[in-house]
Amino acid sequence: MHLDWNALGQVTTVSIGVTVAVVVVFALGVLGLARFEGAREEGDGTEVLGMAQAGLCFLACAAVVAYGIYLIVPQFH
Repeated sequence: MHLDWNALGQVTTVSIGVTVAVVVVFALGVLGLARFEGAREEGDGTEVLGMAQAGLCFLACAAVVAYGIYLIVPQFH
């Protein structure tokens, strides 16, 4: 049995990179929710920015998860 170590290394690198990116984007979404709550309590009118940040970040995370499921499930191809 022959293993293509170069391809295995590339898959590992991309997997780790995408995982870190998704975690960072999700954390930015949680930060947006925290900003939304803080702005709502203070009443300074910047609630929209926090909610927009959270929504975009969570939408990006959902898109990455959906694309991963698309790649894994062969019936979707």
